[in-house]
Amino acid sequence: FCTPCLQECLKPKKPVCGVCRSTLSPGSRALDLEKQIETTETTCNGCNKKMYLSKMRSHAASCSKYQNYIMEGVKAVTKEPLHNTRNFPNRFTFPCPYCSEKNFDQEGLVEHCKALHSMDAKQVVCPICASMPWGDPNYRSANFMEHLQRRHRFSYDTFVDYDADEDDMMAQVLMRSLRDK
Repeated sequence: FCTPCLQECLKPKKPVCGVCRSTLSPGSRALDLEKQIETTETTCNGCNKKMYLSKMRSHAASCSKYQNYIMEGVKAVTKEPLHNTRNFPNRFTFPCPYCSEKNFDQEGLVEHCKALHSMDAKQVVCPICASMPWGDPNYRSANFMEHLQRRHRFSYDTFVDYDADEDDMMAQVLMRSLRDK
């Protein structure tokens, strides 16, 4: 994760996991995961040298072949910047569908609605879903609070490439599954 994303997840009031957004317990270490990192062997994609995952970060910082491998990957996926950004929906801030408050991030919208609108039975359009490529801006959720708690426990940005079409995403998934074996 990049530093801004981690900082967002570690807000003092409620630190959460960067993937599933469940609450983190302060001071608890994933000892089983640490042991797995210390004992799992991998191969550098640059020089093909074998090492434990725990040593990979320091190796990658000094391996020129690995750095070339990364730069080639960056060049392969870098796209020309789009000049007309007005046609893209805002997927970062959302208005409350019940009141006039605006500019909530996903977590903020969930917290706001839980605090102020948990008993409101009015059927509303989910602004998060409406901003997604597959979202229906006219669909009104019968139970918006339950929808928020079930569908928006994590951020789609973690898992979705909005610029890739369905065939590209399927090809990426298949390639990753073959590499992981």
